[in-house]
Amino acid sequence: MISKHQTPTRSGFHSKTNANEITNGIDLNEKIAIVTGGYSGIGLETTRELVATGAKVIIPAKRTEVAVQNLEGIVSKENIVEMDLGNLNSVKKFTEDFKESFGKLDLLINNAGIMACPETRIGNGWESQFAVNHIGHFLLTKELMDSMAENDNAKFVSLSSSAHSLTGILWDDIHFQNNPYDKWMAYGQSKTASSLIAIEFHRRMVDKGVSGFSVHPGGILTPLQRHLQKEEMVALGWMDQNGSPSEMAKNFFKTTSQGASTTLWCATSSSLSGIGGVFCEDCDIAKRKNEVDDSLQRYFGVADWAVDTEEASKLWDVTEKMLAS
Repeated sequence: MISKHQTPTRSGFHSKTNANEITNGIDLNEKIAIVTGGYSGIGLETTRELVATGAKVIIPAKRTEVAVQNLEGIVSKENIVEMDLGNLNSVKKFTEDFKESFGKLDLLINNAGIMACPETRIGNGWESQFAVNHIGHFLLTKELMDSMAENDNAKFVSLSSSAHSLTGILWDDIHFQNNPYDKWMAYGQSKTASSLIAIEFHRRMVDKGVSGFSVHPGGILTPLQRHLQKEEMVALGWMDQNGSPSEMAKNFFKTTSQGASTTLWCATSSSLSGIGGVFCEDCDIAKRKNEVDDSLQRYFGVADWAVDTEEASKLWDVTEKMLAS
């Protein structure tokens, strides 16, 4: 089933709205937020704006020395805490320490991720993109749900991608154990999972006054592309042969500030009161794919498989079984 709310709201914002336009006039004093990957790319911009609204932002970081350097003057060093999404013991330690230090959590933003990387196995033989982008974030989210439930109007935002349109969950071979590894299918699957976790989270938490949203931030050139060669970005249409942004990229790609805007809109907008369990893009709730022009469906709109409540519940149960195995 697809939520009846999966339809644009005419928010008044647009694809090139800057982050500070979203947070203008917002007061998050005494609010506590966690932003994974909050020290690089759009995560850094998300952190910057949340701090500007008065929120206390905790940054779990795999590379704490890089985080300290990038966040100098924005987040104090004691709020940067070591955590590796690819190491479940590390995730568990982070959540235990957080719960010991703070009585509540107002905002959880699952922003970190890896993209189109070479085949790597971590954990229990898991494919790394699914493991980092979904399983690690799933454990983090699940462990923090009680801290959010104690806090009415808390919000969870999970960053997906237009790449979710490449594939739904590959139920018969999630970890590419039977079929050859395809880095883009693996990434697309992980980003579908990043959407579905928000859909099921919302179903489980809405009665506690807590909402969940999935977000496509838009096309942005950030360190996420570090595994891609120039030739591949040319083939994807993101760059021209000189290494400069292509015409398509100039028209559709966003700055990091613009890329953070939809996350911040979901996290702070009063217009979303009573709404959740939806996929958002360009500072509004996204259209379904069948409502988008055929030529733009690769980049805009949400595939039904990424917002289907039955798929979301199934993925939640399957992931719990992976963690228990």
